[in-house]
Amino acid sequence: MPADFNGYWKMLSNDNFEEYLKALDVNVAVRKIANMLKPDKEIIQDGDHMIIKTLSTFKNYIMDFYIGQEFEEDLTGVDDRKCMTCVTWDGDKLLCVQKGEKEGRGWTQWIEGDEMHLEIRACGVKCKQVFKKVQ
Repeated sequence: MPADFNGYWKMLSNDNFEEYLKALDVNVAVRKIANMLKPDKEIIQDGDHMIIKTLSTFKNYIMDFYIGQEFEEDLTGVDDRKCMTCVTWDGDKLLCVQKGEKEGRGWTQWIEGDEMHLEIRACGVKCKQVFKKVQ
C-alpha cells in the first residue's frame, strides 16, 4: 500500500531554494520574494488521483494529476514554462519527472513520521524542504 499524503502540511525548512530558483532562471526579484515565503501544502489523495495545493500569501499553485499518467504541467507563476510531467510511486515515495527546457527537473516526496520531505531538482541543483503535518 502506498504512503498516505492526505492532510495539511506546514513548512519547517527550505534548504538551497534560491540556488534551485537560479537554476530555473527565475529573476532576482521573484527569487527574493519566494525565498521569504513558507508555503503550506494541502494534499488530497484518492486512489491514483492526487491534488497537491501549494499555498502562500504570494501565489498559490495547484497540481492535479493521476499517478502514472503523463500530463502537460503549466508552471506559469513558478518559472513560466510548460513541461510534460509524470508522477509515479517508487516504493512509498512519489517520484516526479518533468520533461522540458531544464535538464533533470523533478521532485521526490516521502513521509517520515509526521514530517513530509520534498526534494526538488533542476540542472543538478537540489533543494530540500520539510513539512510537518498539522491536520
